[in-house]
Amino acid sequence: MDVAAYLDRLGLDRPATADVAALRTLQERHLAVVPFENLSIHLGEPIVLDSEALFDKIVRRRRGGFCYELNGLFAALLRELGFDVALSSAKVFRPDGTLGPPFDHAVVHVDLDEPWLADVGFGRFSRFPLRLTATEAQADPEGEFLILDAPHGDIDVLRDGEPQYRIERRPRALDEFVPTAFWQSTSPDSHFTRGPTCSLPSGHGRVTLAGDKLIVTTHGVREETRLSSDPEILDTYRKEFGIELARAPGRP
Repeated sequence: MDVAAYLDRLGLDRPATADVAALRTLQERHLAVVPFENLSIHLGEPIVLDSEALFDKIVRRRRGGFCYELNGLFAALLRELGFDVALSSAKVFRPDGTLGPPFDHAVVHVDLDEPWLADVGFGRFSRFPLRLTATEAQADPEGEFLILDAPHGDIDVLRDGEPQYRIERRPRALDEFVPTAFWQSTSPDSHFTRGPTCSLPSGHGRVTLAGDKLIVTTHGVREETRLSSDPEILDTYRKEFGIELARAPGRP
């Protein structure tokens, strides 16, 4: 991996030490500049969970991705920088409180003086890493996060009192997520196949392009604008997310 190119993508210098401060900076910058997006699914591009393919997509082509891609490559970067990391599988809580399947989500487990959770692939989530051993709520610009013990030694992560996902403690290799990533990117039952979405945090909120709808949330106030043409959609991808596309995803 070309670590210098990856760090340049993030606008960062190489950290002198693999410590908590460096991890916080890396996660914050990754979330700020690398979009959470599912555009490949709606452009007919395969989802390839291989470090070189992910590096080409996210760093060289300056795209984003969804959880397996973003956290998979972020884990590889952290490893190159001297962090002790492993991927873990997580089940995402559905709105009705039930859990999704294993490998529904991929997260990064980082061992420093204590274990930390890093996640750059869940859309709106904690801006900074979370202490996995903390018993008290952890304040973050994106909300208040709580780590709770769950059955079978698993870990539940709550945001503002709402369960987000359940992490298993067992380390996983990136290729173990391939079957679920394939399902997520091809099944009509997957929410990722229902329409293209691309999202980044902004200074005081978030900007999202969902299909032809631009959603800008500022200080909790949501504004929606319907884009009228493919050129306008492509221009928005370019201006808001730094993504250059030859055609609008999900369009005939």
